Amino acid sequence: MASLVASKEKTFITQTKLLYEVTWKTVMQISKKHVSLFQKSAAVHLQRHCSSTRSERIYMDWIWWILQGLPFQHLVRVIDCFFHEGIKVFYRTAMAILILFHKSSSSSSSEWLAEIQKNGVDSALNKFCKEMPVTPQKLLKAAFGIRGLSSSYISRVFLKTEMLLKSRHVINGSRQLVRSRSSENLPNSQSQNNIQMVSHTLTIRELLTLWSWLPVRITMYQPILLYTTEEHGCSLTTFYVRVEQHEPTLLMIKTCNNEVFGAYCSSRWGERNIKDDRGNRQAYFGTGETFLFSLYPERAKYPWVGMEGDKIQHGAELFMAADSKMITIGGGEGQAIWMDENIRYGKTDKCATFNNPPLCPSGDFEIRVLEVYGFATDQLS
Repeated sequence: MASLVASKEKTFITQTKLLYEVTWKTVMQISKKHVSLFQKSAAVHLQRHCSSTRSERIYMDWIWWILQGLPFQHLVRVIDCFFHEGIKVFYRTAMAILILFHKSSSSSSSEWLAEIQKNGVDSALNKFCKEMPVTPQKLLKAAFGIRGLSSSYISRVFLKTEMLLKSRHVINGSRQLVRSRSSENLPNSQSQNNIQMVSHTLTIRELLTLWSWLPVRITMYQPILLYTTEEHGCSLTTFYVRVEQHEPTLLMIKTCNNEVFGAYCSSRWGERNIKDDRGNRQAYFGTGETFLFSLYPERAKYPWVGMEGDKIQHGAELFMAADSKMITIGGGEGQAIWMDENIRYGKTDKCATFNNPPLCPSGDFEIRVLEVYGFATDQLS
């Protein structure tokens, strides 16, 4: 047990108050919102027999349903699977316990329903775990038979929950991020929640940081997710279809090394098709409002060098470029952001337009997620 707690390679047991709260709220979120009908019914059944605040208290003890409640022969099998496949086994087992408890106590003649009415849900659930009416094999079959409960899904819910809890401290304790802005010009709570649920890159704290960097007039609008590789696939064609008529856009990249950076793009991507007097497409477009930013591991904004008012060369006015094979932001002496047509690989370098350092240490990067946000009024969103 001491080795599990002290492990530096992999965290087996959460050791902070925050992570403890994140884990039980993750279980509660999964049980209430997961696509499985059985799990939703089990969560509703649980809440039907106690108040919402009391049901939260029950979820706080979720890990003890397993570690303290289950008979030894069940626990040994669960722990074996846990060591082999990780924390998702505990989440699956907790869901299976809820499903089995629901099945056993939903009948009006059930002894477990009588136990609930006599001693309360928490007491009945603990007793149910200790007297688990199915074999270890059937418990695990129920646990691993839950569809859609993948490690990636659990991780998403876990991270969203963690960011939400952390953001409360950030919003309360870091008001310097928004001190220069009216509270009316922050993304509303619904927009923040929407972004939190769909984004694989953007936390609430990072959203507020970006908001402090936007042109003031843009902060009157609300952010909406236009395109993400997680949902819409990795194709420049799809990218253009979904974003090219929106102005401005926020482009966010998360690499396979977890670096997070991007650009505020002031002009429509559709301008790549505008032709000059000779009928040729313009190579670069955009305005000086375009800027670069980095959120992780460094947090910094890189505005256009022309903002400083000095005379600049043509190479410092290369804001945005795009065609069927690539996307480029920034130019002159290098490209600040370049991505290929499959939105899989890219590179970053110092450029004259923004006088930025490479946005990730290696210069070359593999894209894990690309997200593009537009801005809409409350009425439109």
